[in-house]
This record gives sequence, structure tokens and C-alpha cells, in this order.
Amino acid sequence: MTALVALSVSDFSLALASDTPAPGGGSAAAAAGATGAALLAMVVRLTLGKEKYRASWQELEPLAFRLEEARVRLLELVDEDTVAFDAVVAARRLPKDAPEAVARRTRAVDEANVLATTVPMQTAFFAHEALKTAPLVLGKGNPNAASDAWVAALLLHGAALGALANVRINLPGVSDPELSRGFREDADNFERKATEALEETHALAKTRHLTL
Repeated sequence: MTALVALSVSDFSLALASDTPAPGGGSAAAAAGATGAALLAMVVRLTLGKEKYRASWQELEPLAFRLEEARVRLLELVDEDTVAFDAVVAARRLPKDAPEAVARRTRAVDEANVLATTVPMQTAFFAHEALKTAPLVLGKGNPNAASDAWVAALLLHGAALGALANVRINLPGVSDPELSRGFREDADNFERKATEALEETHALAKTRHLTL
């Protein structure tokens, strides 16, 4: 199968619109997150090296690497999410016509469900890693690209919450109650932090008359 990230934007959109369940929301969330991280990196690069914004260089320069790291990891997660979904489907199709087969199938389904929960949690993590830089990028970055920073924040917030929706829908399949509880608590924590970062960015966007 061709890597989703190797597809054109048009072909990726067609893949999402097809009658197959994967790629789906998890891959779309990761793609949105990668786009958001890329936009923030662009604003940073449109600020660094420009003499009129010299006062911002020291604060923004370290963000370039962090945002690139998030962008690359989120792109990887576009495909990893679909692979994780396919693993769940494959595990559920394993035979269960003998006690040994049932045991193997149960283990495979459990492992696949944990993977299908872990991958979107990674998406939420890296989306938040990028999103938490958005207030600084919008506040200190090139003001001509302020709307790009705001769009990035919106994409990253959507990516984080979309990924967490996938975490939560997979939780019933995680048989270990302690692991399930840990996933749920982490998901709640990431949602809170992502929303706080968006609200902080929103306050700055309002001062630039980018939003109401």
C-alpha cells in the first residue's frame, strides 16, 4: 500500500472520502496536526533573520527545531494510525474454532486495541507540543503572518481533540483496567492543556483583530 503521506492532497482527500473505514479520523487528525506545526514553523522562519524583528529572534529560534520535530512525527502518525486500525481488523478476523485459537485471537485483539489507542495518544501529544508554542509565535512572530499562526493553532487544537476522540472510542477494547484508566486520565489532561493553549492564543488573536 502506498504511504498516505506520499499521496497528493487531492488523492489523500479521495482516500478519506472512500467507502473504506481507513484512513479515517485518526489519520486526518495527524495530517491536520502536521499542517499546523508546519504553519507555525513558517511564521518562525518569516521572523528569524529579519532585522526589524530582531527582538524576537532569541525566543523564537529554539522553536524551529521543536516544530519540525512535531511536524515530522505527526506525518509518520498519519500512516501509523491506519496501520493500527488494520491491525485491529486483522486480529478480529483470526480463527476462534479451538481453545488455543481463541486464546491467540484474544491476545492479538488486546495488543491491537492497545496500539490503536496509543497511536492517537501520540498524535495528541505532538499536536499539543506544537500548539503550546502558538501563543509565543503569534505574539512575537512576524505580524504579517499572524493569521497563519492563528490558523495553525486552530488546526492543532482540532488535531489534538480529534485524536483524543479516537483514544476514547478505543478504550472499551483495552482489557487492562489500569492501562485503560491511565489512557483516560492522559486524554483528559491533554484535552485540558490543548484547550488552555488555544484560549491563550485566541486572546492574542483578538488583539490582532483576527477573531471575535
